[in-house]
Amino acid sequence: MTPLPSKRGSQKIEEPDRAVVDIGSNTVRLVVYSGPQRAPNVWLNEKVTARLGRDLVATGAIPKAAEKLALRGLKRFAAIIEDLGVRDVATVATAAARDASNGPDFIDKVRGLGLDPRVLTGVEEATSSAFGVIGAFPGAKGIVADLGGGSLELVAIEDGQCHDGISLPLGTLRLPALREGGPHGFRKAVKAELAKADWAQKHGGPLYLVGGTWRALASFAMHKGKYPLTDPQAYCLTPEDAGKVARKLAKADPAKLSVISGITTSRAAGLPDAAAMLNVMLKQLAPDSLVISAWGIREGLLFERLEDIARDQDPLLTAITHFTTPRGADITNATLTAAWTAEAVDGRNRGSERIRLAATMLMQAAARIEPNMRLSHATDWALEKRWVGLDHTGRAMMAQALRASCGSPKLVDDYLRLASEDQLHRASAWGLANRLCRKIGAGTRISLRGSALRREGETLVLWFDETRSYLMADTVRSELANLADWLGLGHEMAVGKG
Repeated sequence: MTPLPSKRGSQKIEEPDRAVVDIGSNTVRLVVYSGPQRAPNVWLNEKVTARLGRDLVATGAIPKAAEKLALRGLKRFAAIIEDLGVRDVATVATAAARDASNGPDFIDKVRGLGLDPRVLTGVEEATSSAFGVIGAFPGAKGIVADLGGGSLELVAIEDGQCHDGISLPLGTLRLPALREGGPHGFRKAVKAELAKADWAQKHGGPLYLVGGTWRALASFAMHKGKYPLTDPQAYCLTPEDAGKVARKLAKADPAKLSVISGITTSRAAGLPDAAAMLNVMLKQLAPDSLVISAWGIREGLLFERLEDIARDQDPLLTAITHFTTPRGADITNATLTAAWTAEAVDGRNRGSERIRLAATMLMQAAARIEPNMRLSHATDWALEKRWVGLDHTGRAMMAQALRASCGSPKLVDDYLRLASEDQLHRASAWGLANRLCRKIGAGTRISLRGSALRREGETLVLWFDETRSYLMADTVRSELANLADWLGLGHEMAVGKG
């Protein structure tokens, strides 16, 4: 009879514990989260494209058909939330419910479904979106531009706070009517609205773009440029490149856009109008750069309520630890490994310690994958899994380190579009040093504490305490030679007293 697995060795399945119902002007969405408070995982993401705000310009009301579609979707969302047993639910409604003449009546019907929606003011909507960006980009300073179906929110962020938030009637469902007045009339109308945010240009910094339409714009730019990554989170454009993309999209046929990965039919329909508006925004706001944020109002609602001590956590290391620990990594051992290799690998080139620690944890987890699957899985973790608190340079460095830890330190040409040759060369050294650690007593704490890796002039010296000299092996010497060769150094193993 096959014995049952031990309870002590079993892993508790992660369960969803919070949810956001976002009743927007274009889509009505349910997102259920699990995992760390600082870096939540998306457990479920469902939407209904009800387009509640599609007639705001023409009639000022939510169409009956749109209301019916939205309520049917919300009834289903309420049932899912109940079935999952999620008690922490934030339900918010934005521009359509806020501005429509029949908005209050619609909200009463939503309450009848057992949900408790809060109709956000324009400033509250802008603030929540801003906190989503602050959560995804710690230390960010710039302007957040959250584009929804009914409105465009602009808000300044700096030092973990936001100010000067404003909501403008420039959502994707309102832009077609403005474009009917011709290019000159459209530019004039958009400029008049943007003039209400005259503080934005003075604030400086990047323009952080939030919303599905901006992500679709990024998908278009990444597709046309044969970009090495597919996740638009933290994708960055210069104002000049953004202008070129916007001018192309403003004249594009939506039917041709929807065949591009990352651009749905509904997003494609609004892209030309949004791109036309972006051209005006670039001139009026004069940002240093444009950065795509996958986090927005929903993540901002979660981030806003965190205590300061939780907000101050590093979202990258929080997420990496949560992801890799069930896969065999250990933050304490990873920290010891990173410290053991620091002097030899990084020398004076500090500044990327958090990325190196994150890469070390991924390398520990990757070591548990079958060898024939390790390289592809590990690099996918670095490049394709959505990490916040990390730019695309950091993604490339983690991927390069993981490749080297799998025995492939040669620089990847595509990665050179994301990071410098020097950065990738250092990242490969991280990976080779990690391989060396694994060969020395499987990288255990005892084996690392009984050894040291040092640069002595032009020689990389691997030193062992005399009580651990038995750890010296041909495989260890081989990995030491590989690392030393990569660093352009000689190598030597030595034994001494601890």
